[in-house]
Amino acid sequence: MSTSSTSPNSQPQNEEALTFLRSLINKNLRVTTTDGRLFWGTFKCTDAQSNIILQHTYEYRQPSAQQLSEAVAAAAKRRVRLDMTSRYLGLVVVPGHVMTRIEVEEFASQMRGREVKVVGGRGGHGVAVS
Repeated sequence: MSTSSTSPNSQPQNEEALTFLRSLINKNLRVTTTDGRLFWGTFKCTDAQSNIILQHTYEYRQPSAQQLSEAVAAAAKRRVRLDMTSRYLGLVVVPGHVMTRIEVEEFASQMRGREVKVVGGRGGHGVAVS
């Protein structure tokens, strides 16, 4: 049995948060981490520590320092374009403490008629879509 010191006013907010999280299940998320990586996969679940599990996940990384220096050297000769590198990972747990941004991939037609509002979260940041 767990004990909690939440106020009666937090219960409706908790229910709203749970409803929002449930609405994200099986939707594609883009999760950016503190080291600049981006994970793109299907949201499956979360836990009390704000870790999330993504299925069918791809990881995208910025070009390395060596790739950047090689591109600078090559740029003197011609125009160079550097893309993020990617790899398929499958099932991934992204730790909550390394996430800097989470985006839901939706088409504009799926978002019509919804109200977007800012709610409390880590560092006072968070977004809820209703």
